[in-house]
Amino acid sequence: MVENFPPEFDPAFYRATYSDLNLHSDQDLLLHYETYGRREGRCASPAVSRKNFLSFIADYENALEIGPFNRPLLSGPKVKYFDVLGAEELKTRAINIGESPEKVPNIHFVCKSGRLKEVSAGFDVVVSSHCIEHQPDLVRHLCEVERLLCSGGCYCLIIPDCRYCFDHFLEPSNIAEILDAHYQKREQHTLASVIEHRALTCHNVPQRHWVDDSGAPNLSAETLKTAIQEWEDARGQYIDVHAWQFTPRSFRQILSLLNELKFTTLAAARVYDTPFGNCEFCAVLHKN
Repeated sequence: MVENFPPEFDPAFYRATYSDLNLHSDQDLLLHYETYGRREGRCASPAVSRKNFLSFIADYENALEIGPFNRPLLSGPKVKYFDVLGAEELKTRAINIGESPEKVPNIHFVCKSGRLKEVSAGFDVVVSSHCIEHQPDLVRHLCEVERLLCSGGCYCLIIPDCRYCFDHFLEPSNIAEILDAHYQKREQHTLASVIEHRALTCHNVPQRHWVDDSGAPNLSAETLKTAIQEWEDARGQYIDVHAWQFTPRSFRQILSLLNELKFTTLAAARVYDTPFGNCEFCAVLHKN
């Protein structure tokens, strides 16, 4: 199934996309991309953008989408949906935040904690967008998705790149933090994650981040007090913040280490680089 997705670097596509490179050999194009193109946000594959990435998923019939809210990525009679709220609650939430409730799909599986343990297995593909970074225990989430997939199935993700979103001033998460959360069997976000999300983030305009206009984090005594109060008031209940920050390179490294340590058999088959002006990258994890 992973063969449906184009390679991370496609020299013919790269050559056709950038006229200044149309006389270069495939080897020279790869060298150019590794030296300059990746840093410049040049597109090296037809699957790097959200729209194009989703087009390579369209042929899968038996699919689960995690967290569609009112903007589902997939549609069709063979697609099932999981969310932390049921359809009527999601419609109410959409109205309360000034968004349209019309595209909220029928939600087949609901769990307020975000756990997938009640979802029936047997999917060819699982899809999520801006979901994995919210998981208190990343390893457990990967194991739950792994259980849902048929042999050879794929977990297709759209993930925020911390360099170009409101997480800009936060370092990419490391393997020690991820394993610590797993061994703690973490169910809720830590105070540190709430403080980071509320007080150490900044604007969310990716085009500005790409040109080194990131401003400053929202750090102040007031935002710190607000974050602490929010965490205390939750009394152990789930708070919707980012637990993890990734770049394409750090995400691939983390998955590689988790594979070697046998925490998951989901392997990073494709991790596409973030294109210029965007705040997200796409990845395909393959169940071996």
